[in-house]
Amino acid sequence: MASVVLENITKVYDNKVTAIKNANLKIKDKEFVVLVGPSGCGKSTLLRMIAGLEDITEGKIYIGDRVVNDVPPKDRNIAMVFQNYALYPHMTVFDNMAFGLKLRKFPKEEINKRVNAAAELLGIKSFLDRKPKALSGGQRQRVAVGRAIVRHPEVFLFDEPLSNLDAKLRVQMRIEISKLHQRLQTTMIYVTHDQVEAMTMGDRIVVLKDGIIHQVASPLELYNKPVNLFVAGFIGSPAMNFVQGELVRNGKLTFKTDDFQLTLHPVHEDLLKEYNKKKVILGIRPEHFVIFSDKEHQNFPTLNAEIEVIEPMGAETFAYLKCGNTTFNARFQPSEEIYVGNTLRMALIPDKLHFFDFETEKAIGY
Repeated sequence: MASVVLENITKVYDNKVTAIKNANLKIKDKEFVVLVGPSGCGKSTLLRMIAGLEDITEGKIYIGDRVVNDVPPKDRNIAMVFQNYALYPHMTVFDNMAFGLKLRKFPKEEINKRVNAAAELLGIKSFLDRKPKALSGGQRQRVAVGRAIVRHPEVFLFDEPLSNLDAKLRVQMRIEISKLHQRLQTTMIYVTHDQVEAMTMGDRIVVLKDGIIHQVASPLELYNKPVNLFVAGFIGSPAMNFVQGELVRNGKLTFKTDDFQLTLHPVHEDLLKEYNKKKVILGIRPEHFVIFSDKEHQNFPTLNAEIEVIEPMGAETFAYLKCGNTTFNARFQPSEEIYVGNTLRMALIPDKLHFFDFETEKAIGY
């Protein structure tokens, strides 16, 4: 097993396009780290540099104690699972899984032992004599993972391995990969554009945009303490609501927009003391709206909003709320009686509000 360290990594294509800008990251031994971000953010490029499939323009990559910049992929003791399964159609499942070991001249007994152990682990032992065309998408992906497992690598690399599967199978496979990590106790680096995959699988998540690492943190820390507007909007489904406004002090601190104003809770006084008469961006997640109650929400910021659309989801209900020209997405319990056209007084949970600097888009307070 091994740690992976990226030290000031930069990747420039054709001396023009910078795909990765001065990336620094330390991945601990046996850790499951997810690289996430929108298309074109550089996450797959970063993974391919770790694998040795892309040259590094600047910086160093360590796998364990060894600098691997000039080490060819076959000698890095890593295994990679790609988005497309890349199975040989004319070979059986057994031969696909054994192919890399045969190239390395492993003894036949050792190959049989490793392939059968991996097939048992992945639940595909009964498919070893089949060819890929006789397998479902999920079974093919298991074979691709099994081909990586038999190598006993120090590091597993996954490049969006579930993108070609349907929604139900993606859920099943991400559980299987998480279980696999627990059993193998091997360092795993996983690339995805799906923030739900990232939140449910990673010990830590690396959020990238435009080739820059914006935040590295545990899933809950990312969700509760995003460092900037991009991370706050990218992590969470449905996404965080954002509103631009100005902070003014008329006895009490007030967040004011053209559509409404919120009298903020005293908990925000110290946090925002340097922003009087300045623009800020308010962020609030859908689940942090509650229907106002005289008994419970006396000091909460409140606003009146009309329900425009309701989306019943069974275990929860989403509603789009209209306040002037501002629209919010809110989450309700199915037991709460809400109807299209109703106007509700909504309270915002004070310690769940996020504020961002209007100019820098950085989070205020953390």
